Amino acid sequence: MTQSVAVIGAGPGGLVAARWLLAQGFDPTIFEQGPMVGGQWTGLTAHSGIWPTMYTNTSRVLTAFSDLEHVTDRVFLPFQEIRAYLHRYAEMFDLITRTRFGTRVDLVSRDGDGWLVGHTGTTERFDRVVVASGRFQKPAIPAVPGLDTFDGPAGVISSYDYRGAAAYQGRRVLVAGCAISALEIAAELAQLGADRVVLTQRRQRYVLPKFAAGVPSDHRMFTRYGVLADDTLDPAEIDRQLKEMVVEAGGSPEQYGAPVPNPSIFAAGVTLNQQFLPLVAEGRITVRPWIESISGAAVSFGDGPLDVFDGLVFGTGFDLDIPFLDEDIRTTLDIDNLHLDSDRYTFHPDLPGLAFMGMWDQSGGLFVPLELQARWLAYTWGGVIPPVAEAEQRRAVAAYRARRGLPQKTRMNLAAVTFARAAGVEPLLDNWPGLRRALLFGPLAPSCFRLDGPDALPDAPERFVREAAAFGAITSNEFTARELHQWSLIESSR
Repeated sequence: MTQSVAVIGAGPGGLVAARWLLAQGFDPTIFEQGPMVGGQWTGLTAHSGIWPTMYTNTSRVLTAFSDLEHVTDRVFLPFQEIRAYLHRYAEMFDLITRTRFGTRVDLVSRDGDGWLVGHTGTTERFDRVVVASGRFQKPAIPAVPGLDTFDGPAGVISSYDYRGAAAYQGRRVLVAGCAISALEIAAELAQLGADRVVLTQRRQRYVLPKFAAGVPSDHRMFTRYGVLADDTLDPAEIDRQLKEMVVEAGGSPEQYGAPVPNPSIFAAGVTLNQQFLPLVAEGRITVRPWIESISGAAVSFGDGPLDVFDGLVFGTGFDLDIPFLDEDIRTTLDIDNLHLDSDRYTFHPDLPGLAFMGMWDQSGGLFVPLELQARWLAYTWGGVIPPVAEAEQRRAVAAYRARRGLPQKTRMNLAAVTFARAAGVEPLLDNWPGLRRALLFGPLAPSCFRLDGPDALPDAPERFVREAAAFGAITSNEFTARELHQWSLIESSR
């Protein structure tokens, strides 16, 4: 008998989960509170934190699923093209007919060996549930003394509610935060007519340009080699290599007039942005330390004089928010604003038949790891691979709990390879001697995860060669001197 699955959310995570569940013979129903597929990528007010002029900060190759390529050669895409891509993907697998639009899920609870899903005044029972409602929907606004007194004419918003620079033309704007949305908005305001732009931050991050020396930075930053290095090398050596890559690509912030970051790139963090540091160097963006207090339109910082602003924009991240889970599930997962206990962000041993998609905080593109997580989920439930032993799941949950309180940002390559290994689709270097260098130092393109294991594709080698070669001759098996040195460090550590 075909098992029913409620998939909550029709964004990238929900769509790719439903596609792979269908392939394993399940009967998914997608619940979507908005009027179309795409999740954040719809750009719809109240359903999305994307503004009309936003472009991806991840490259075309790494912002795709393995079954469908983009129809453009542009490297970084406007959000409208991602929205259209997701619609084509949903049509390709007949997912739109399985989606109930305008249907907000209010409650998920256990019912024996099944699950109850409450929505729009009714309740349905499903054999399984996948929660793919999104990780980036509830803005985290930090406590700032006097924030409620701010009376500048442009008001206070979060980056989730930002809809473009027009409302800030000729105005003095304070942007708070040091991650991608804060830097993107500050750069846009500085270029599109704001009178003055100040960025306030708790710490200075290193800033990696989106494109350097003709190569998208996510092709260099998020590689299979980086995962193997994380597995085998001393953390100080990994820190050194990552910092070297970032500084070579874009310099260090103090060279542009920004504050000096922590010498450790792990302690400082990295944000991807093309224009921010050059705009600081031009004096079009001023960087100040974190806000100490606010009184009316006046803001005090940790470095001296007050400043007066017309508007404040907080790009300070998001809280984890899954309000429809009942108290029993919430207690089992020990959910708070940052965490839910789980085995690799997906399963919990005490909640069989319930799974999560995309509930981790990540640097880098989400499409590739989301597809790999969906395949692990579907292969496990479909019996393609054996389920993880309960004892192993409990060890994974305990390990996650032990990391609570530590920085939780996960690099895209670590997430992707973690799920690929779990699903049994990590490409084997020995199987592809002609692709060895590309598989180590090239982009983690979705096609490379269709080379080996379940659902391998005959054309995957050709596609991966094309994607790896798009921005340089990475498909040559002649390692550069640096790559040879880096690989020798891995081999000598084994």
